[in-house]
Amino acid sequence: MTHAQLAQSKVVSGFVDSLQEPRTPYISPKRLSQALGVKVANLAQLTGVHRNTLRNPSSERLQGRMREMVKVISATTELTGDVKKAIFWYRNEPIADYGHRTAAELVADGQVEAVLAFIRDLENGARG
Repeated sequence: MTHAQLAQSKVVSGFVDSLQEPRTPYISPKRLSQALGVKVANLAQLTGVHRNTLRNPSSERLQGRMREMVKVISATTELTGDVKKAIFWYRNEPIADYGHRTAAELVADGQVEAVLAFIRDLENGARG
């Protein structure tokens, strides 16, 4: 692992650690919404779960959807080297290959693997 890869790994790890619900093994909906710059209520839309589900952070469906979001943001952070840039791209950058929808929209629709494949293509030198 190169020095740059190690540094990026620490950035990703720090981001993921910052999302943990205190004293639990769960991602905190509140902390993730803060990281994304959205209200907690809007997180329900981004995760594709009912807003009442956010009151139960241990909900397996909610945790699964938030893990998918974190997986994509982490992969993007490895590419950009910057969590804030990765989150901005995730929420705002339309992807031409997918009907000009954002990664956030695609992930909310359950198309995580398509977004991860797109990121791998970018890593391998394809142009988005």
